[in-house]
This record gives sequence, structure tokens and C-alpha cells, in this order.
Amino acid sequence: MDHSKHVRLAGNELTADILTDATIYGPGDEKIGTVAHLHGAGATAQIVIDVGGFLGIGAKPVGVPVGDLEFMRDEDGDVHAVTNWTKDQMKAMPEHRDR
Repeated sequence: MDHSKHVRLAGNELTADILTDATIYGPGDEKIGTVAHLHGAGATAQIVIDVGGFLGIGAKPVGVPVGDLEFMRDEDGDVHAVTNWTKDQMKAMPEHRDR
């Protein structure tokens, strides 16, 4: 997928309504996981990503700052993000636990 042609989201679009269920892609366009939910909104949001698993079963939730992901819309208007982390690097992160 050529992400260079996708439209980057503005800060006011970094909301749960827009980002929840967005696919996260790593280097080489490998699918890493999906956005489970957010804590906060905008540039200070914490994104919780379900990494691994199959159809949501066995996925590990990890939390990352929104600034560590680049969110965008593709030609069809679907929201997704790219990161430099691999799936293995994200799986090695501490599990996110809601407080």
C-alpha cells in the first residue's frame, strides 16, 4: 500500500469515534493490530492497540502515545496508521491494563 498518497489526519480528528478499529501497519505494510480504544483525545491521547490474536481472540492490548503513530485516510476514506515498530516489538511491550 502506498501511504504517501493518503491524507494525514488533523489533530482534531484524533478522536475515539474516528480511530477505534483503525488498522495499524508496521514496516513493510505488515498488519500489526487494530485500535481498541483511546484514553484522551488529540495530540496527548494514549492509543490502546490489540496486537496479534485472531479475530480479536488472544490479542494483547498495548498502549502507545498517539504521536508514535501516523494516522491517515486511504482513497476509500478508511482510517489506518503506520508505525516503525514491528509486530514482535509491539508484542514485547507491557500489556495495557485499564485502571
